[in-house]
Amino acid sequence: MQEKLKKALILCLKYLVSAAILALVLGPVLVTFFASIKTQAHMASTSPIWFPPAGEITWANYQKVLGAKLLVPAIRNTFTIMVVSIFFNVLLGSVTSYCLQRFQFRGRALVMSCFYLGMLVPTFVVEIARFKVIQSFGLYNSLGAPIIIYVASDLMQLYLYMQYVSKIPVALDESALIDGCSYFGIFYRIIFPLLMPATATVVIIKMVNIINDMYVPYLYMPRTKLKTLTTFLMNYASAQQGSWPTLAASIMVVLVPALILYTFFHRQITEGLAAGATKE
Repeated sequence: MQEKLKKALILCLKYLVSAAILALVLGPVLVTFFASIKTQAHMASTSPIWFPPAGEITWANYQKVLGAKLLVPAIRNTFTIMVVSIFFNVLLGSVTSYCLQRFQFRGRALVMSCFYLGMLVPTFVVEIARFKVIQSFGLYNSLGAPIIIYVASDLMQLYLYMQYVSKIPVALDESALIDGCSYFGIFYRIIFPLLMPATATVVIIKMVNIINDMYVPYLYMPRTKLKTLTTFLMNYASAQQGSWPTLAASIMVVLVPALILYTFFHRQITEGLAAGATKE
């Protein structure tokens, strides 16, 4: 009897902790959504945590945000940066990981150490040097600046791909070589198709990170026509001083893409990271 009571108490504690964490995560999102469907007067006269009465719900804030002239360019810029960056992340990350994991060559340990060091060094430590490099390449105030940074500075995909490549039997490579296949053919026809779970994980994580990133676009693309979704939100916030419902609506519009991606693909993200972290 005492054992059953103990298990029940532990289960209740788990539910309470889970509910508290859920409230902490979803609470700010719900408050922002409630604010986005209120009028300015209703927002000022009621608590922000309460859902507005049915008769006072308004969608005018969303109409105003969706009609903003900078929203479409921001979506286009974000999509362009995301597609190009992810393409090169997947291409370079998978090829580099395959070479480092499969081939033994002089300086291999040094190369891997440099990659791992690049992942460990905080971004702000090298920001001045990175800014100078981007300027010297003539990429400042262009879409090329964040693309280069997203491809070159975030090396998470190397670790993930290397974990997957290490699980693929070397016998597949040897059999293909005996059949006359080149190393390029081995990678293209055999290795890369087997890396699809890792590729899906890389794509989803990179998409969410790029959509949510504000720092790089703000610093390297200050021109108005180069706004991304996050810098559009910053610009919109400064233009809507005091209009909390409109600002809340703009936050929800920017939040939706990342929220949809994670809602539909969180299982692939979790499974991809878990599978890449174990070796059979």
